[in-house]
Amino acid sequence: MSAKLVSIQVGRIQSFEEEASKPWESGIAKLPVAGPVAVGKLKLSGDEQFDLANHGGVDKAVLAYSADHFDAWANESDLEGASDWKPVPGAFGENLTIAGQVEEDVCVGDVYQIGSCQLEVSQPRQPCWKLSRRWRIPKLAARVQKTGRSGWYYRVVIEGEIKAGDEIQLVSRPFPQWTITKANAVMFAKPRNSADDLELANCPALSSALAGHLESRANVTLE
Repeated sequence: MSAKLVSIQVGRIQSFEEEASKPWESGIAKLPVAGPVAVGKLKLSGDEQFDLANHGGVDKAVLAYSADHFDAWANESDLEGASDWKPVPGAFGENLTIAGQVEEDVCVGDVYQIGSCQLEVSQPRQPCWKLSRRWRIPKLAARVQKTGRSGWYYRVVIEGEIKAGDEIQLVSRPFPQWTITKANAVMFAKPRNSADDLELANCPALSSALAGHLESRANVTLE
């Protein structure tokens, strides 16, 4: 099955208010938009990120998630939380919902042609607390990590336009050893393995922030 872009989502920064907690802000609430959509070096047109220290930037310009996981999420019977939770495009805060690819099929450093753009995979998505808070499901972010159904980030190699229905074509794969699945296994290994951390950190296509984190973690372990 060839990979296809099934939906595009963007979201503006908004404030979320909850009982017994302080309001918080995020652009995680992504909604589908009709194409074509312009893709710039830092984001899709109309998209925003609030916490620029941990989201967005050149290495995390575009977030992708696989629609192939939606059936599995729908069968997760013990995810207690908001009654409006449904695994649909945008539910994981992703910009691009993709069919025909999962984490085992995608490698760090892959370059893909989508529409008139070229996007390069930079790292797995590391789910944060905002995903759980968005849906009021305390276990959601941890379950994303545990299952490895994480999604992945792209940096933008060639700017252009994309639209729902575009085919996703592999242009190059310089690091076939570093599937997103394998990178996740290194990132979330228990116990941690400093040799694996350094090996992944030395992948030239890995985002600079994650490479630095892995190097620091490995150095602490080795001390």
